[in-house]
Amino acid sequence: MGKKTPPSEAVAPQLFENASGEPETVIVDAEETGSRLDAFLARACDDLSRSRLQALIRAGQVTISGRKILEPKHRVNADDEITIIIPEPEPAAPEPECIPLDIAYEDKDLIVINKPAGLVVHPGAGNPNGTLVNALLYHCGNELSGIGGVKRPGIVHRLDKDTTGLLVVAKNDAAHQGLAAQFADHGRTGPLERAYKALAWGAPPTLQGTVDANLARSTANRQKIAVVQSGGRHAITHWQTLERFGDEARDPVASLIECRLETGRTHQIRVHMSHLGYPLLGDQEYGAHFKNKYMKLEEPLRSRVKGFTRQALHAGLLAFEHPLTGELKRFEAEPPQDFTQLLLGFRQI
Repeated sequence: MGKKTPPSEAVAPQLFENASGEPETVIVDAEETGSRLDAFLARACDDLSRSRLQALIRAGQVTISGRKILEPKHRVNADDEITIIIPEPEPAAPEPECIPLDIAYEDKDLIVINKPAGLVVHPGAGNPNGTLVNALLYHCGNELSGIGGVKRPGIVHRLDKDTTGLLVVAKNDAAHQGLAAQFADHGRTGPLERAYKALAWGAPPTLQGTVDANLARSTANRQKIAVVQSGGRHAITHWQTLERFGDEARDPVASLIECRLETGRTHQIRVHMSHLGYPLLGDQEYGAHFKNKYMKLEEPLRSRVKGFTRQALHAGLLAFEHPLTGELKRFEAEPPQDFTQLLLGFRQI
């Protein structure tokens, strides 16, 4: 069997497991000398059929020591370095779906949605349909077609699946370009403004502060984001404590915090708050070490917290300059009922 050589990422996926477009390399062991190329690759990994491997070889996606091999029957030698690229599949155009939308604002250029928990923004692995994009294609018809890419038409920013709140979508190319430029600037020089309400375990000792900590994929779990000491992407979150709950003088049990983003990284608020030591209530990924803290609460709040199994994070404020008219647009949305019920329960401690 061949020896796999990991790609440049910190943690390598299994060879051929996903079609990523990134090259994967395997070294031929001595006992495989004389084997057919297609047969050897089929034994090296069972994620692809032999017929699929033969097609990739004939398409020029397989090289040995940098030389393209176009014949599946080519015989391999010991220590051959075989590289294969599995092209990413062409994205399928999402289908329109009749999914109800909570529309905060709409005109011919853009639409502002108050997204509920559980709604994924755009199709992806594990969520090929039932997304906000599918709902928007149904609502807007052909207006969104192709804007911003086939899989993410009109999308200029996103919220995590279980984060609720305001999100703006472009309906045409001009609106998309104008909004995208504002989100890329993150409000540093323009009017873009985003504020989130978060319910967190515990409370920071000061009333406000800033987390300036780079983020990257976790080397332990590629599905998660982690704070890194070097490398990664620059990430800044400004936070302010709005309320503390419980014994404020000694050990507040929880707090309501407003977060404002100076950058827009995946899971940024959730990771930064966990990094501070105050993870969000219900956060199954970044607050697992606090998951049993609800046991110290009195009923009925204990049951409410136990049953709240998503991150308590709501994008309640969104402001931007209309990309076509230049008008300042500002929207606010109250948190959904489950978030509000939690908040009321903590206020009664």
